[in-house]
Amino acid sequence: MTLAPARHPLQKPFAGHLHPTQSMLARPFLLALALAVWPQFAHSQASDPKAQQTIEAAVQAELAASRTDKSNWHYRDQDIGPEKNATYETIETPKGELKRLIDLNGRPIEGAARDTETNRIANYVNDPSAQAKARKAAAHDDAQAEEMTKMLPRAFIWTIASETPEFTTLSYRPNPNFDPPDYEARVMGTMAGQVIVAKDGNRIRTLKGALTEDVKFGFGFFGRLNRGGSFDIERRQVGGGHWQITESHVHIGGHALLFKNIGQQDDETKTDWKPSTATNLREAEEQLRATK
Repeated sequence: MTLAPARHPLQKPFAGHLHPTQSMLARPFLLALALAVWPQFAHSQASDPKAQQTIEAAVQAELAASRTDKSNWHYRDQDIGPEKNATYETIETPKGELKRLIDLNGRPIEGAARDTETNRIANYVNDPSAQAKARKAAAHDDAQAEEMTKMLPRAFIWTIASETPEFTTLSYRPNPNFDPPDYEARVMGTMAGQVIVAKDGNRIRTLKGALTEDVKFGFGFFGRLNRGGSFDIERRQVGGGHWQITESHVHIGGHALLFKNIGQQDDETKTDWKPSTATNLREAEEQLRATK
């Protein structure tokens, strides 16, 4: 959630990202926060003070972490969508990120397909303009992420659903007094669900949400996202007290002008986390060449 592209704690950068998946805060399903739709008529129009304090502390903790977390990671990323089941080896560096496709639809990438991957990565590493474009996109995504995160406390009505010694579970529903400044915030303002906050450090562990109503753009003429579309983002400590997204599940449907399908159906799981030793893209490329 920082303006610098490398350190948004809820959204990893796409600088050098050869196979970008959904950007958590840069698309209409940005701060994926999904439980059942909250019955708005049964509740007051003000947040519980303790719940409000908890979410505000969590937002401040995430913003602070985004400014200080300089860690880079090496992990495996399985991305399942309507037309593919792909697994990538991912290496982050201070200069960006590289991904190598290692398995597609249950089959290892071998032979000519492996050579194609090798050449594509090499082309990117030797293309400063492509890298600059990726950095620009990452900076834009992170700036949006920061702004959306800052809106959390006022975009929703917050209550405490449950507590344990380790976690506080907050329930949220749309705040009728929230005035969204743009389309992304408008979508955010129609979600209801839960956020789980780790008491140790006030870090956001889980963000779940569902659209409580259809979201129409241009009175429905230009597009619509369907009620019930859901998000589930899971974050865990992956080492040294660093938090990363380990799972994301985005299931949103809708239609755009002329009935073109919009939305996203995507399930992503990241495993085998270890600190990255690559200091630049060329070192990451060399390490990925050795990937089996």
